[in-house]
Amino acid sequence: MAEYRRKFEEYTLARRRYEAEADAYWDSIADKRRLRRAKRRNNQDIVLGDYVLTQPPVYSGPPKPVDPSAPPEEAPPRKYVPVVADFLRAAAEQFNFVPQQPRSEMDYKRAYARTASAAGLTKEQAVRIYAFESGGDGKYDVQAGLEQPKPGAQAISTALGYNQLLATNSVELMAEKGDQFIRILTAKAAGLPEEAKKTLQRKLGVLKSMIAFCRSVPDTWSAHDKLANTPKGLGVHALNLDLDVGPLLQTQKLLDSIVFARAQGYGAVLSAAELEMMNLTGDGNGLDIITMPLASRERVPTSNFFQPGGYERNPIAGRSGVVSKLIAATNAVMDQESKLQGAKDLAAVFPK
Repeated sequence: MAEYRRKFEEYTLARRRYEAEADAYWDSIADKRRLRRAKRRNNQDIVLGDYVLTQPPVYSGPPKPVDPSAPPEEAPPRKYVPVVADFLRAAAEQFNFVPQQPRSEMDYKRAYARTASAAGLTKEQAVRIYAFESGGDGKYDVQAGLEQPKPGAQAISTALGYNQLLATNSVELMAEKGDQFIRILTAKAAGLPEEAKKTLQRKLGVLKSMIAFCRSVPDTWSAHDKLANTPKGLGVHALNLDLDVGPLLQTQKLLDSIVFARAQGYGAVLSAAELEMMNLTGDGNGLDIITMPLASRERVPTSNFFQPGGYERNPIAGRSGVVSKLIAATNAVMDQESKLQGAKDLAAVFPK
């Protein structure tokens, strides 16, 4: 036991030193980020010194020793992540709603391509982001962690569909853009045969109930996140599986980033990788990345655009090290995954 206590003390001291260093580093990241936002609001130039230029500290001390007197530790059970079957059940139980799922994958691809094109997304943006987010051949109901059929595979988040919307994204989009979706679908219903029109009108009634639910809390990410993790929130997420509503949700997530960039004065057409930077790191951080001079991209660490937990969970961000390599790695994945059949099919049906 004396040897164990000695090793444990060494480990504890090393961890404390590391955690103090890491806390100071991430505090500096947050301080610099606030500075850049203030400078952007005041139309001031952002310079290299406005970023942290060192990489995050890595723990290099001794491993935690095993207590010889303690019983063997059992790994805690993995937290259950709701899956498509849960979303469908919640929609039925909470809203008496069954999404109109496509008869074939190509039906959904055609609907998504029409919606994305009508919203102003380019073929390159839609296809390459689909390839990056869904693995190049993902189906309309693909979920993070379940991209490939593997024994024992488990969902790692509620991220769903071509652009991998979280349940929180779905709740937020319905709260903020629900009226727009209602207008689009009301116009669509007007041109349908009588029976199809009645079916879509019934769906519109459900959508209005869902919108009211999504607006029952303040318009903040944290409030929407709490709603998303309720049975009703999971039911809202099932809208991504619906042939009428799903393409609207999946498209709007990307369109909001484009609108944000334009509102901030960035008028150039975003490449797929640039749009993915906004999708990956959030609109503000993404805009920071895409407006950065090329020379700075070679020196600025990717950690400047993530929270500590998000950085640790994102393998590409950690491996890339600096912004230029993150963009290059994203493009490389897009290049590779765009060769798969799903991406080819989406490209083939995208309007000219």
